[in-house]
Amino acid sequence: MNNQDPFKFSTGVIAYPIFFVLTIWLVYWFEVRFGYHFNKFGIYPQTLHGLSGVVLSPFIHGSISHLYHNTIPLFVLSTALFYFYRQIAWKVLLYGIIVSGFLTWSIGRPSYHIGASGLIYVLVSFIFFKGVIAKHYRLIALSLLVVFLYGSMIWYALPLEDGVSWEGHLSGLITGLLFAFLFKKSIAKPNKFEWETPNYNDSNDPFLKHFDENGNFIEKIEPKEEQNQSDINYIFKEKSSDNL
Repeated sequence: MNNQDPFKFSTGVIAYPIFFVLTIWLVYWFEVRFGYHFNKFGIYPQTLHGLSGVVLSPFIHGSISHLYHNTIPLFVLSTALFYFYRQIAWKVLLYGIIVSGFLTWSIGRPSYHIGASGLIYVLVSFIFFKGVIAKHYRLIALSLLVVFLYGSMIWYALPLEDGVSWEGHLSGLITGLLFAFLFKKSIAKPNKFEWETPNYNDSNDPFLKHFDENGNFIEKIEPKEEQNQSDINYIFKEKSSDNL
């Protein structure tokens, strides 16, 4: 069995999510401190000037409540991303912002769409579907944990509540699902036992030798002649009476 563990902790697992979260808080602090409103830099669908929001919108939030509700899931999910998928974490984040943002720009209502929630939906979708596809027990466990914590978010990808960019949420879900199929390299593979390898010879296996090639149980096994068997011969020689 392959015992190599692909999951290793590093400083970036915590440092990068903290940096990202601090950045969006710093942007909001700047707005409040100097009286600026960056909403106009969000995504405004089907307009040329609204394209800038594809990159900028995840860093812009309309209220402290909006920012707070995005902070915790963004930190938790990005930390999980950098720990379990560190080889492709930056690709998922950067491409996730661009692709989900462009989808929002394409299908959204004529309004400014802001906030990191679209990226959060990318992470939820990617981590869940990738864990199922990868079939690694740790990644599957992570998928189940994500469903337990954030499964209810699926309802916000539907047009059920006014003032919520369900288009951004839906775009994030679609993007994460797409990435789960596209990013195949550097993903942890499930451990394989020796008998699962292509070149495994089961003729000497103490368990499998009780079954034939069709899987039928063999009641009696004919003992095979052992090779290189050493024979020990004992010679008894009777003492002669002359030696007494």
